[in-house]
Amino acid sequence: MESKKRLRQLLAQATALLAAMRYSVDSAKPDDIWKYGSYKTFLRKYSSLVKEAAPLLTDLTQLDGFDLNNVKGNMDTLAPQQKELFDLAYSNTVVLKSLLEGEIGYAEDQTHNLTDFIQGNLRKAIFAAPGTEVEVQNAIETLFVGRGMVKGLDYDRETGRVKTSGKESIPDFVLSNLQLCLEVKLAKSAERLKSLVDEINADIRAYSTRYDRQLYVVYDAGTIRDAEEFKRDLESAPGVTVIIVKH
Repeated sequence: MESKKRLRQLLAQATALLAAMRYSVDSAKPDDIWKYGSYKTFLRKYSSLVKEAAPLLTDLTQLDGFDLNNVKGNMDTLAPQQKELFDLAYSNTVVLKSLLEGEIGYAEDQTHNLTDFIQGNLRKAIFAAPGTEVEVQNAIETLFVGRGMVKGLDYDRETGRVKTSGKESIPDFVLSNLQLCLEVKLAKSAERLKSLVDEINADIRAYSTRYDRQLYVVYDAGTIRDAEEFKRDLESAPGVTVIIVKH
């Protein structure tokens, strides 16, 4: 339990370091060629995190080590060299964050929490019976924002296009840090219900080529009589979760 607690602390620090690096670059003027000049500070912070995380991680082979004594300061480097070193610090911190998440089962935990959150709150966020899936998508995005999630950082909407067998599919939401795509379906009539299972099965085949986890949110206007039967075969596919929210 202590090691899990420490891993979570290190994960929070790695996430904060990445945010600080993004802010450092984004807050500079677009034409400032020296905006990567803080590279050595970030390399030092990354190296400190790796040193603390090393005893708790199973595999360190994906991480680079840096001898900071041999890394020149920003007065002794050119702008392209500074960017290269900054990118090394950033990319290695991304890998470290991924290793920490994998060690503590972060993606599985967060996916489970997100599923419970949507299941418990989506109905309360929709006041009138929706006529389109976009209305349900909007309600989910409102819940994301209320949960403190940031578009472009914690989630994206209608990105991550996948092409299979000549067909192009675009998930309604993508949560890249969880390797998760989220699709919304609206069951508003018996006729529509008949095609939903086929649609979801087609999506599962397409998205499984790119995402480890898939979450299908089916908003039911009163057409699904047996929720467990509806979900059973769909959830037999690896990494697939289906939740049904009744209006």
